[in-house]
Amino acid sequence: MEKAQIRIIRSKRKTVALEIRPDLSVLVRAPYWMADWQIRKFVDEKSDWLYAHLREMEQKQKLEAARPKAAPLTPGELQVLADEALRVIPERVRFYAPVVGVTYGRITIRNQRTRWGSCSAKGNLNFNCLLMKAPPEVLDYVVVHELCHRLEMNHSPRFWAQVERVLPDYKVSRKWLREHGNELMDLNRVGGGA
Repeated sequence: MEKAQIRIIRSKRKTVALEIRPDLSVLVRAPYWMADWQIRKFVDEKSDWLYAHLREMEQKQKLEAARPKAAPLTPGELQVLADEALRVIPERVRFYAPVVGVTYGRITIRNQRTRWGSCSAKGNLNFNCLLMKAPPEVLDYVVVHELCHRLEMNHSPRFWAQVERVLPDYKVSRKWLREHGNELMDLNRVGGGA
C-alpha cells in the first residue's frame, strides 16, 4: 500500500481526530490553534492504527469489487416489493410503537436509493421497500430506529439508549446493514428512486 494522502481541515473544534475516507485518503480534523508539528506528531503516534485500518478498508474494497453484483430489480419487481412492504411494515410499526411508547403519523413506502427510513418532525414515517430483501430482524431494527426518533430527533447517546431498550442486540442488525446495505441498494440501480 502506498503512503496515504493526508488532508487537514481546521475548525473551532477542541480536539484532533482522524477519519479514513472511502477513497482511502486520510482527513485530519484539527483545532485552529494546533501547530502543524503537533498535527504531524499526532498522525505519527496513530500511524499503526491508521495503516491497519487503511489495509482493512483496502481489502474490503477489493473483496467488494470482486463480488458478483446481483441484477438490478425491474420496475415490476420493485412494485411487488413496495406492495409487500405496504402490508408488512405498517404491521411492524403498529407492534413496536407502544413498546417504544410513541405515536406516529402517516407511513409511506418509497423506492429510495440512499436511505432505509426517516421520521419527520410531525411523526410521519418513510421506509425503503428494499427492506423486504433484508432479514426480518433488520427490518425491525429500522422500524424501531425511526420510532425512537419520535423521542429523540438525533443520534445522541439518549437516542441509542432508547433503541437498545427495545432491541438489546440492535448492533447486530446495524452491522448487517453496514456490511450488506450497499448490495441491497444496488438492486435499485435502474428503478426510479425517491
